[in-house]
Amino acid sequence: MWRSSNLINIHKVEAILGLQKLEEVLAVAEISGEAQIPTFSLCDSVPQWALDRIPFLVQASPSQFAQLKAFFAILESFGWKRFTFIYEDINSASTQVIPHLMEAVKETDVGISNIIKLSPFASSSFPEELERVNTEQCRVFLVHVSLETGIRLFKNAKTIGMMEKGYVWITTHLITDLLHTVNSSTFSMMEGVVGLGSFFLDTSSRFHDFSTKFQTNFMIRHPEEENNMPGIFAVQAYDATRTVALALSERNMSGQKLLDTVSATSLVGITGEVQFIDSKRAPSHIFHLINIIGRYYRELGFWSEGRGFSEVIDDMATYDTSLRNLGHIFWPGRPLDAPRGWAIPTSVKPLRIGVPMMSMFKKFVEVKYDDMNQNFTYTGYSIELFKETVKRLPYYMPYEFHHFNGTYDSLVEQVYQKKFDAVVGDVSVVSWRYKYVEFTHPYTETGLVMVVPVTSYHGQWLFVRPFTLGMWALTIVVNVYTGVVVWLIERKHSPELQGSAINQTGIVLTLAFTRMFLTNGNELHSNLTRMTAVAWLFSAIIIGQCYTASLTSMLTVRRLLPKVTDYEAVKNANAVVGQARGAHVAMYLQNVLGFKPENIRSYTSAEEYAHALRNRK
Repeated sequence: MWRSSNLINIHKVEAILGLQKLEEVLAVAEISGEAQIPTFSLCDSVPQWALDRIPFLVQASPSQFAQLKAFFAILESFGWKRFTFIYEDINSASTQVIPHLMEAVKETDVGISNIIKLSPFASSSFPEELERVNTEQCRVFLVHVSLETGIRLFKNAKTIGMMEKGYVWITTHLITDLLHTVNSSTFSMMEGVVGLGSFFLDTSSRFHDFSTKFQTNFMIRHPEEENNMPGIFAVQAYDATRTVALALSERNMSGQKLLDTVSATSLVGITGEVQFIDSKRAPSHIFHLINIIGRYYRELGFWSEGRGFSEVIDDMATYDTSLRNLGHIFWPGRPLDAPRGWAIPTSVKPLRIGVPMMSMFKKFVEVKYDDMNQNFTYTGYSIELFKETVKRLPYYMPYEFHHFNGTYDSLVEQVYQKKFDAVVGDVSVVSWRYKYVEFTHPYTETGLVMVVPVTSYHGQWLFVRPFTLGMWALTIVVNVYTGVVVWLIERKHSPELQGSAINQTGIVLTLAFTRMFLTNGNELHSNLTRMTAVAWLFSAIIIGQCYTASLTSMLTVRRLLPKVTDYEAVKNANAVVGQARGAHVAMYLQNVLGFKPENIRSYTSAEEYAHALRNRK
C-alpha cells in the first residue's frame, strides 16, 4: 500500500493503472479514491458493489462472463444435459462466476451435477476430489481455474484415467488465454481439451505494430524466455493504457474530469470497441474456441453472442447454432464420435419407484409375485411407458420397482415422506395431491365416467325406425299422388277404373302397387302413364334399398341405451354407487357430488363391477 501512497504523494500521478487481484484493487482504490485519483483496474470481475462504493474505481478490462453462454451452446450442440463445475477458491473475484453461472443455467434445460471447489494451496486433495466425481455418471467438466492449478488438475486427471474416451473437458479463458505460454509436455497431458478464450483480432495492422514493439522490449528485459508473443492480457493493458493516455493528453485533465472523459470515451482498440458503461468496460461478446491436439492446439472457430458459431469473424461469416458443423473435434482418447457425456456410475443408489398393487385395470399396472424366481414382476402400459422413457434419457438413471399395497393417496404421500423417489402407475392428477408431489403430463385422457346398466334398443316397432315420420309421410303422399295421376290418365281407356266413388277410391289407393308391380307395361295405354310409372319405379327402388340397408343395420348391430344418464338421478334415488378401492373417487363422490357414504361400495376388479351391476347390488 505504501507504493500506491508513494505514487500519489511523491510522484503526483494523475491515474493508477493495473492490478488484477481484487483484494489489491480494492485496497489501492480506497487510498487513491481519498485523493480523487482514478484507479483503472485490469481485473475483469470487479463486483458492482465495489464500483458503487468507490466512485474513482473503473474496471478497464471487459467482463468475460458471457463465455458461459458459449459453454451452454456447446452442451446443446451435443445434447449434454448435465455437467460438473470446477473452480478455484483463491480470492473473492474467483467466486464471482457462481452467480453468473446460475443465471445462465436458468435459461437452459441443462443441470449442474456437481460443483467442486479447489484450493491452490491444497493440491494433495485433487486426486480425492476427482476420484469422488469419477464414481458419478456425469462426464462433462467445466474448468474455471488458473493455469497453474489447471495443470496440476489435468496431471491428476490423466493419472486417474479421466483423460480417456468418454470424458469431456472444457476450460474457460483463465486457462485458454495462457496456453501459448506452456510447453509441449503440458499439451500432451491436456490432449482433447476444448478451450473458450478471449477474442481479439490478431490480423490487424495495429496489433502487428504493437506486437513488434512488445517482442523487442520483452526480449531485452527477459532474454531467457522463448515465447515473447503478446497475449490477451498484454493487449487489454495496451488498450486501457491508450484510452487513459488519450484522455490525459488534453489540458487540465485530472480527478473527476479525467474520470468523466474516460467514461465518455468510445474508440476502437486491438480488443475491439472500447466503451465504458457504469464504470465498467463493455463486456466481451465474442470468444474463440481451441482444441488441444498432440503437442499444441488448433483453432476450432468462434462463438458470437446472439449469432452462434462461425469459422471466421468478418462480414462474410456464416453462423450456426451447433458446434458440430465447425468440423471434427478431437476429444480425450480420440473417439470417432462425440462422447455421450455420461457413464454408468460405479456406485450409485437407484431410485425407488413405487407401484400400486390395487390397480383395478391390469392392462395399466399389474403386480404379480413370481414363485419360481421369488420376486415381484411389474407389467402393464404404465410400466412399459416408464421403461421406454428411461431408455430415451440422455443419461443413466438406475431404478428399482417397489410394490405398495395401500390407497393411492397413501402411495402419493410416500414420495413426500421420501420413502419413494417417484410413483409409476394409474395415478390420477388430483388437486389435493399437489401438496405432496408434482405430476408429469398425462399420457392418457383423464376424467371420471359413470358405468350404468343398459336397455336394448330393439322393440316391436323396429320396422318403422329406418325412416323418420316425415319420410314415411312423404313416401305415402308421393305414392297416393302417383296413383291419382295414373288413374286420371288411364280411366278413359280402362273400364275397371270406372264405377262408383267408393270403388274408384280403392282403385286409386292401390293403383301404384297393383298396376306398376303386378301388371305388364303393355296394359298401360298412354305414354304419359308409362313415363310416370318409370319415374315412380326408379324412386321406389332407391327408397326400398335405403330402407333395407337401415333395417339390416338395426337388426345386426346391437344398440344399447343407458338406463341412467345423470348422476343426480342416482343420488336422488338413494341408489348404491360402486368405485375402485383405494382411489380418490370415494372422496370425490362424498365431498363434491354429495353422495352418502353408506351408498358407496368399493370393488377391486372390473369383474366385480360387472357382477354387482348384473345382480343389482
